[in-house]
Amino acid sequence: MKERKRKIIKIGFIIIIPLVGLLYLLTNSNLLKEEVKKLTNNEIKELKEEEKFEITVENKNRKTDQKREGMVWVPGGEFSMGSNINDESLCTIKGVTNDARPIHRVYVDGFWMDKTEVTNKEFAKFINATKYITVAERKPLQEEFPGVPLSQLIAGSGVFTPTKSKVKLDDYLQWWKYVEGANWRHPMGYNSNLIGKDNYPVVQISFEDAVAYAKWAGKRLPTEAEWEFAARGGKTASTYTWGSILKPQGKFQANIYQGQFPVEKGDTGEDGFVGIAPVGQYEPNGYGLYDMAGNVWELVSDWYDENYYSQLAQNYRVSSNPQGPEISNYINEPNSLQKVHRGGSFLCTDEYCTRYMVGTRGHGEIKSSANHIGFRCVE
Repeated sequence: MKERKRKIIKIGFIIIIPLVGLLYLLTNSNLLKEEVKKLTNNEIKELKEEEKFEITVENKNRKTDQKREGMVWVPGGEFSMGSNINDESLCTIKGVTNDARPIHRVYVDGFWMDKTEVTNKEFAKFINATKYITVAERKPLQEEFPGVPLSQLIAGSGVFTPTKSKVKLDDYLQWWKYVEGANWRHPMGYNSNLIGKDNYPVVQISFEDAVAYAKWAGKRLPTEAEWEFAARGGKTASTYTWGSILKPQGKFQANIYQGQFPVEKGDTGEDGFVGIAPVGQYEPNGYGLYDMAGNVWELVSDWYDENYYSQLAQNYRVSSNPQGPEISNYINEPNSLQKVHRGGSFLCTDEYCTRYMVGTRGHGEIKSSANHIGFRCVE
């Protein structure tokens, strides 16, 4: 049963312990110098090439004369995609941003994108129209989990469950539990509901669920490249969707975690919210998109391959409308089919996970869901 839980709750973030933002700003140049000292001349040359952000060049085909309800036009264009050694230096455990390197040039066509993540109200319309049953609402099949007793095959999903006291951040199963009855209607389990939460992002959504909704709505999930282009909002080389300072003028720009993680009542809510927030509570980015960092992770269409960016960069050409690798490739779980997640969530903290940085990546098993995973659509 423990292995089954591990498979279902494996939600795609990697254990990291980042430095606080102020320490990073004060010591960043020294960190880079020490990193470079260890390199050979050839490696230094390669590093400079891979770390280089070039200017974003937007297409000029803005569709200002057309409208899509609840969507904004993203012009597309050519940009530098990925993460660099600056993001790496935010983390005390080295190597965690390697899957987002090297920086490489990508072109995407223009597209329409939902202003916010899909909300509970919007998802409920889909359910009422189609009678669709989400993956978390279905009882797992014995052929999916051979050897597991029938009595233990119960419908449910992963739920963040704070610890009673401080713990070592070396095993996420200390604060993630498989909860019977947890699904989009009951994000925390049977005793939770959606009363008063129409405008919150729908969560406990698997990739299959998101695709079903998108098809019904006449839309689709964004590719990872489309998502990052949109998240950057026309900016070049920014660490966050809003710029390169975590709290410009002392104000948080996203719903993330402040305080001691993952302790009960540890989130101090300095950003205005403890836990998940309604959509659209912070300023939009340059394209008018809300919550492209924090609040909930967002599913995209690409399979996850930790080496995919390196493969694209090998061509030394601009990749045009990349659709992702043909299949998942994750060395830590070679038999697991993983999809890319983007944007981070309300659980991202400088004590553990800072994947709200715009160039970084997350991933998760294709049938997994949790109370911090949602999505938005494009067309």
